[in-house]
Amino acid sequence: MPLVEVRHLVKEFASGQGLLRRGAVVRAVDDVSFDIEEGETFGLVGESGSGKTTTGRCLLRLVEPTSGEVRFRGRDLLALSAAEMRRVRREMQIVFQDPYSSLNPRMRAGAIVEEPLVIHRMGAGPARRRRVAELFELVGLDPALASRYPHEFSGGQRQRIGLARALALEPSLVIADEPVSSLDVSVQAQVVNLLMDLQQRLQLTYLFIAHDLRLVRHICSRVAVMYRGRIVELAATAAIFDAPQHPYTRALLSAIPVLDPDAPRARLVLDETAVDRSRPLREVAAGHWAAI
Repeated sequence: MPLVEVRHLVKEFASGQGLLRRGAVVRAVDDVSFDIEEGETFGLVGESGSGKTTTGRCLLRLVEPTSGEVRFRGRDLLALSAAEMRRVRREMQIVFQDPYSSLNPRMRAGAIVEEPLVIHRMGAGPARRRRVAELFELVGLDPALASRYPHEFSGGQRQRIGLARALALEPSLVIADEPVSSLDVSVQAQVVNLLMDLQQRLQLTYLFIAHDLRLVRHICSRVAVMYRGRIVELAATAAIFDAPQHPYTRALLSAIPVLDPDAPRARLVLDETAVDRSRPLREVAAGHWAAI
């Protein structure tokens, strides 16, 4: 059984609402289905506004889905009460995109990492502080820095604090929402290597949300490509990069920068009028699905 099963997930938002008029409905996530196997890194890619972040937040019910089904270890998360969902969230955590806005500037780093333990009433004060020190060391930070405030850390260090906070409750699933996109390139590799190392050491499962396709190719075992709220292609990472089937996927891949400045560029421009968004995914090869 997959660790996570998503079936026909839909999330709608109302836009342009006013006092005397009803706003239009925007379907940010449109009939999305996929599975995540235990221990894998599943990539969710697409340009800004494609719905990938909303999908990740729907899994945790940080955003309530409009309809559909999300199962974690076989349990239907959308049928759980608030109290039951809080208990399940111990096993499902998120690392946010922006390490500058996702940490409370008024809290010391140690208190930020300890906060999940306090909320879930895990351990007494001394035990929690020992756990915080362990978590700092786990993500490569000196526990002596726990008394500092977020503004005293670099971007990479702040993201490590966010990761330590996510790992405090020993989750099985971590949703990494563009975890390195706001960091300097020199720091990105360090954080990515840390994520991969922690996955091996802690037997973690990742939902890795990103738009950096080179990074996705490096760390993900399978990839789902989102376009305007729908998954248009889903396959093993090698199949996505070596034999893309959907025109949007091909256009996305053609935009990847090449290291050789003299290499010929074959940038593809997507003809959106030629894309039929109503087409369902169909299996075009073993384990390779595309909406064509």
